[in-house]
Amino acid sequence: MILLLSDLHLGRGTAEASRAAERDALAVLRAHEAEVVEGGGTLVLLGDVYHEYIEYRHLIPKAAPRLVGLLADWVVYVVGNRDPWHLDFFEREIGVRLVRDAWTIREAGRTLYFAHGDGLRPGERLSRRLQPLLRSPLMARLYRMGLPGDAAFGLARWVSQRFGTEGSPRPVVADALVEIARQRLHDTDADLVAFGHSHQEALDTSPDGLYVNPGYWFSRRTFARLDADGAALFRWTDGQAHRLAAAPFPDRPAPAPRALAPSL
Repeated sequence: MILLLSDLHLGRGTAEASRAAERDALAVLRAHEAEVVEGGGTLVLLGDVYHEYIEYRHLIPKAAPRLVGLLADWVVYVVGNRDPWHLDFFEREIGVRLVRDAWTIREAGRTLYFAHGDGLRPGERLSRRLQPLLRSPLMARLYRMGLPGDAAFGLARWVSQRFGTEGSPRPVVADALVEIARQRLHDTDADLVAFGHSHQEALDTSPDGLYVNPGYWFSRRTFARLDADGAALFRWTDGQAHRLAAAPFPDRPAPAPRALAPSL
């Protein structure tokens, strides 16, 4: 079983709102802890776990300390556009596997592809070109050297509030990611593609496989589960997981037999 959460944006808005998002995330993880930890499953965080993240050599953001303490040894963390500036705290200190681009695995005979989903749309060509620079260790080092911790976080928060979106679902992004996922399913051997980023939960079936987006945890409290049979979307309310949708893996058509060369 694979548990998917995306776009927690911890540290966003008021302290009360961020603590509530963290508290409910902890409840979901504890509800699945036996399946993930003891049952050999995986928790995949699909980026933007933090609303801003800048890690210094001796300092890390103080948002969500309870969540960080629970993540040890059972998480794959695919960074997003808001939380790429990790050093080694998550990997070295708590055993989280940090993925800075995309992650592909074989699970139960199927190929699963995970990425945050930013920089993929045609309208994000500039973002895609700048992404390697903005996520580079050199850029992160220059920023950390130029500003002390409080000033660096203050500037990052000001920029996100001044130029960022309000966090509601973005239909244009959501629709584009569905098409991008369908194309990847068609062009590769992937049986499932999972993105976050759009702040809109989604479960889409095509003849080539499944696309799933766990959605915007911070305000919508949605998440996804994957197993050998398929994927399902849930919303966490009143201390329980309520299923929103489910879909099995489609049976891919067998490849057409190749014509035999004529005998000589």
